[in-house]
Amino acid sequence: MADIRVEKFAKVLVEHSARIIPGDRVLLEGTTAAEPLLRELYIQILQKGGHPHLLMALPGTMPFSQDELYMTYASDSQLDFVPSFYKLAYDQFESRIRIHSATNTRGLTNIDPARVQRRGKATSSITEAQMRRGGAGQFKWVTTLYPTEAYAQDASMSLKEYEDFVFGAVHTNEADPIAFWRSVEKKQQSAVDFMKGKNQVVLRGPNVELTLSVKGRTFNNSFGTFNMPDGEIYTGPVEESVNGWVKFTYPANYNGVSVEGAELTFSNGRVEQAKAEKNQDFLMRMLESDAGSRHLGEFAIGTNFDINRFTGNILFDEKIGGSFHMALGAGYPETGSRNKSSIHWDMICDMRQDAEITVDGELFYKNGQFVFEK
Repeated sequence: MADIRVEKFAKVLVEHSARIIPGDRVLLEGTTAAEPLLRELYIQILQKGGHPHLLMALPGTMPFSQDELYMTYASDSQLDFVPSFYKLAYDQFESRIRIHSATNTRGLTNIDPARVQRRGKATSSITEAQMRRGGAGQFKWVTTLYPTEAYAQDASMSLKEYEDFVFGAVHTNEADPIAFWRSVEKKQQSAVDFMKGKNQVVLRGPNVELTLSVKGRTFNNSFGTFNMPDGEIYTGPVEESVNGWVKFTYPANYNGVSVEGAELTFSNGRVEQAKAEKNQDFLMRMLESDAGSRHLGEFAIGTNFDINRFTGNILFDEKIGGSFHMALGAGYPETGSRNKSSIHWDMICDMRQDAEITVDGELFYKNGQFVFEK
């Protein structure tokens, strides 16, 4: 029997996230493990008058030929090759819906980081097009996840538990999930409005002592358009303004590698010192990806208290209510960020105990909650 939650999931993606209208060319990315959702999306996009282009991968693979088969057997010239259809779609299509649906989340663990880095540089133009065109409203992209055994294992859940977790986080159990996500937009807008025209942000807590500037930058309200599930406000900090120290309280996962206990020290916007309790070599290699990889492209505050546990998947974990996250590398141009890089690596820090954020000297956030005067 078909799961009604899949149908409602697709409806949220098509009508709320990607906002498909007649004539939209839509790239659908996913593996065969996500067939139920991909099938439903295909139907609903057609019903909306769009043109779905299904790019289905083998189980375990990732976008842009980042899967272990490609990374193991590709020559240097093949690693440098920009995948033609992805490039065309990201440059010209009106929309992209990506369904993460890996059946092995550790496939790249033992791949030489230099090969991953090289492949990342080759596909950076695709990521840049996504950010540039998405920020300008020309490309309605959204990334989400379909539950698989691999993700359930990473989250220490059974598949049934994880399915309930994912569908619950998307709010497919609501009578009207789209109305729910519109209410999230309304709740978060007051924090976004407060940040307009502000300058200095100071974060203090057991794992952070950091200052940064958001002068001239825009905070965005993230309520299910680019990510599903969602729940955050984010910006791109002034590139040279970040100073201080942070230890990320959750593992920082990137391309199937988990870096635990990562600590970064910033000076004038640049990571000058870095260490980790696990996979420090990988961290250092990624920091050397290019000129922008040691600078921040994003600073964000997670607001989704329905995501109340770490799952090992950044799509969910960066939204954890009571946390903030920062991304090394590429920033979103619509925030005013000028940082460019082949990487965009989100790292998360808990702020729910003995922690606060002040903005231009005014208390904005304390122990995981917004406390500013509206």
